[in-house]
Amino acid sequence: MTRWLTWTLSLLTGVVVLGSALLLLLESLPAWRHSGLGFLTGTRWFFRASEFGAAPMVYGTLVVAVLALGLAAPLAFGAALFTAEVLRGRARLAVKGTIELLAGIPSVVYGLLGVLLLRDWIYRLLSPFDPLSGDTLLTGGVLLAVMILPTVTTLADDSLAGVPAGQRRAARGLGLTRAEVAATVVVPQAAPGLVAALLLGLGRALGETIAVFLVVGRRDNQWPEWLLSPKPIAEAGQTLTTKLGGSEVWIAWGDPLHWGAIVGLALLLLSLVVGLTVTGLRLAPPGGRDA
Repeated sequence: MTRWLTWTLSLLTGVVVLGSALLLLLESLPAWRHSGLGFLTGTRWFFRASEFGAAPMVYGTLVVAVLALGLAAPLAFGAALFTAEVLRGRARLAVKGTIELLAGIPSVVYGLLGVLLLRDWIYRLLSPFDPLSGDTLLTGGVLLAVMILPTVTTLADDSLAGVPAGQRRAARGLGLTRAEVAATVVVPQAAPGLVAALLLGLGRALGETIAVFLVVGRRDNQWPEWLLSPKPIAEAGQTLTTKLGGSEVWIAWGDPLHWGAIVGLALLLLSLVVGLTVTGLRLAPPGGRDA
């Protein structure tokens, strides 16, 4: 009975996701017919001129997410190694429980803290470059790093704890120190799970809306002269989620072409998040065994 119910609910979830993707695809057809692949590669978004290029928003989304992951990953892996390899018993449970509680804080709270604290700090940091404000892609990336840190940490800890304790004892018996055991035995075996933690954290970063909406500046058509240019990172920008969370969604309603372009952005976002999540889940270990 339990197995049948599990399969039924899993199938229902898959049907909902596929149905959502199909609905978004059908609703976005006017934009694809109008722009073709230019909808993905175009760098100009002016709805009054019927120009719909999603590339600047995809760029902003990826920049913010990669910044967040680059800042959060070293801290998350260090914390995971500490909880999995150093702490034991109640101390480990207390620290891990506290970290997981941070993941439950509403994103709007993080966003307001970003407005009150982080935005001014980023503005002072960038003051030698004379920024217009502290609302930048960098601000969004730093804020997202704080938000995904608990998620990546707890998933990485589960992966490290899943390495059998017997292998640790065998390595210690050969004369390896605790640090050498962690570096040469535990981390290599947990590597797929660590990669999965990063991908799932990246999926969380890609899908975040309200916190980034409050600090990113929401400036359209921010496209760098060359993709690795650092200049746009220190300026206001737009992501897929902030565009979808803004007032233009209400403006688009009633205009099939404009509405199709907005829904097309939602389809792109869904594709990115689902792809990363599925990849991460396939790499993640089925469960952890505490060492």
